[in-house]
Amino acid sequence: MSKKFNEKLIELLKTDSRFVDDEGELLKAAVTDGAWKIDRELVKLLLGNPEIKDKFFDEIEGHWIFNINTFIEYVSDKNFLSNSYTRFRNKIGLNIDGKFLRERGEVSLVWPYKDCVLEGGQTKEEEKRKEIFFNEILAQDEIDRLFDPKVLTNWKRHTVDGEQKVTEIKRDEDGTIRENLIIKGNNLLALHTLKKQFRGKVKLIYIDPPYNTGNDSFGYNDNFNHSTWLTFMKNRLMVVKKLLTPNGFFCIQIDDREQAYLKVLCDEIFERENFVNCIAVKMSESSGKKMAHTAKRLPKIKEYILIYKNTKFAELNPVKIDKDKWDSEYKLFLENFTKSEKEYLDRLLMTEKENRDSKHEERLDEIFSKVQLVSIDKKIDELNIKKNEQLLWLHKNAYRITRSAAGENVKRLTDEKRKKNLNKIFCVFSVRDKIPYIVKADYPEETKNPRVQLLFAEDHLKTGLCDLWYDIKTTGLENEGSNTLKNGKKPEKILQRLIKLATTENDLVLDYHLGSGTTCAVAHKMGRRYIGIEQLYYGNNDSVIRLQNVIDGDQSGISDSVNWQGGGDFIYCELMKYNEAFIDKIQAAESSEQLVEVWKNISENSFLNWYVNPEMPEEAVNDFIEICKSQNGLEKQKRRLAELLNKNQLYVNLSEIDDEDFKVSEEDKKMNRSFYGEDA
Repeated sequence: MSKKFNEKLIELLKTDSRFVDDEGELLKAAVTDGAWKIDRELVKLLLGNPEIKDKFFDEIEGHWIFNINTFIEYVSDKNFLSNSYTRFRNKIGLNIDGKFLRERGEVSLVWPYKDCVLEGGQTKEEEKRKEIFFNEILAQDEIDRLFDPKVLTNWKRHTVDGEQKVTEIKRDEDGTIRENLIIKGNNLLALHTLKKQFRGKVKLIYIDPPYNTGNDSFGYNDNFNHSTWLTFMKNRLMVVKKLLTPNGFFCIQIDDREQAYLKVLCDEIFERENFVNCIAVKMSESSGKKMAHTAKRLPKIKEYILIYKNTKFAELNPVKIDKDKWDSEYKLFLENFTKSEKEYLDRLLMTEKENRDSKHEERLDEIFSKVQLVSIDKKIDELNIKKNEQLLWLHKNAYRITRSAAGENVKRLTDEKRKKNLNKIFCVFSVRDKIPYIVKADYPEETKNPRVQLLFAEDHLKTGLCDLWYDIKTTGLENEGSNTLKNGKKPEKILQRLIKLATTENDLVLDYHLGSGTTCAVAHKMGRRYIGIEQLYYGNNDSVIRLQNVIDGDQSGISDSVNWQGGGDFIYCELMKYNEAFIDKIQAAESSEQLVEVWKNISENSFLNWYVNPEMPEEAVNDFIEICKSQNGLEKQKRRLAELLNKNQLYVNLSEIDDEDFKVSEEDKKMNRSFYGEDA
């Protein structure tokens, strides 16, 4: 091949942006795809250069005919792009039989440095991308090994006394693990690690994944990252569906960039008939920077929460929220009346009438025999509640604040009962429906239409929950959870509401995009069990630190509304790294020289892909160093080194726990046997 002709052809092809990636490299696959389609713009481009036209076109009676086979054979030749980048790939074995791995027909997995596994099959137009992803070709049996359970290490139990050694895994009588768990590692592999122990055990899954906005880890070429993101989501959704209980729920928060596509994907995985709601949540105010470009588009202040049930047997719990204003008619305070006693009354009202009898009436009479009525104004003065805090106090105590109302039938029942019951407040049951009414019987006998029945503010100053949530404060939450993240942190009250909707006490909640730990923090305060998975470390804002603060009695977020006083514990552990540790070193490298040292370490100590030359030929090293001189060269070098590593060995498989090469300690072996049981 003529080097001069090659350079002319490459430069010509690069003038069409469809054939160039974001790093300025020519995309051979895109060029050959255009040739097979006899792309009009490509043909015009080639005809525009006389020398190139003579090479790839035949003249027949004054017409120029494109010789497709000649052109494709030429650009597919392994020497066509013989720069340092491709020479390095050839020398270390990333090309097979003269073709890039991506051009071959096997199953392709795409891995980013962050945490993502993606199946191949993207269209040729999606070849155009700039990303910190590396591609792998794996046979199906290798993919199965990739998802095998992993060895767990670095076990720690966090309690009110701080960090302690884990000596046992607590279980139910049926063998189900009864621990709160925080797992560090790739979330897809962690989910596969959990799938046997927790299949059918999780009542609620909530995730707040990367939104694919262009500002997160998927902020690359739009054509590529859209399918990349959806595949990223699908890989994980297919696993977590198996973890849900039959009456479990899946909730995912997202914005409008991907919401419509995500809905279709979730319909496929959870089945369309199991869709419950698409909730719109007000997440910001229409002020500040959001108002700068209103001539082009309206400011975005909402996000969505998609809710799916696992099967038709799942039912949401009734949840009510405060109305916007307090009704001043509610001005009687029930002294010596507790929240649990109100809950007893509420449960009784929800039971079938056949199950309500005189025993319940006697119990309610006993409860209200000790209760005294006090005016709200007197109680506020007694407690010295400031004016700007009074509305909050009223709503917090709405379960024991009442108003009186007249009712002819209720009065008749009260008249009859107060002849033998001398208490000022008691219960009467309606004759037909056995509905319990709480009444005050201190009215004069001659009063014709006394206000007898007591109505609870909690029942009448709240409204049923709908699919538009605008009542939760989402700004000024920087210090919620005792951490200082300025952006991306979800309010604890959103999680509290979802957990109320979908679970009861001791149910299991899962979040595999844990971030700073909001989901698990709220679950802990609400008496739910939880599992959180996160790959990244957030420093002082890490979930482990936040949860330790919760155990220590953190008073931010929902703590006041649930009377949180601290306590409890959780176990922290990690997927045991092997090749993942080398990827960490690749990411951390800041120069070509450092990457060469990492390469030496990889060659000597890692598990390489089967087709990679474990040696470091001098020519390959020189070509590798030369790559760094090109645009975005350091990132290209990092990607190339990542491709050398066998992704089945990112973490240590449980089946290899006794392999001396992985140096699993006896203590870790013991803990893994305790966690996995018979599978270890």
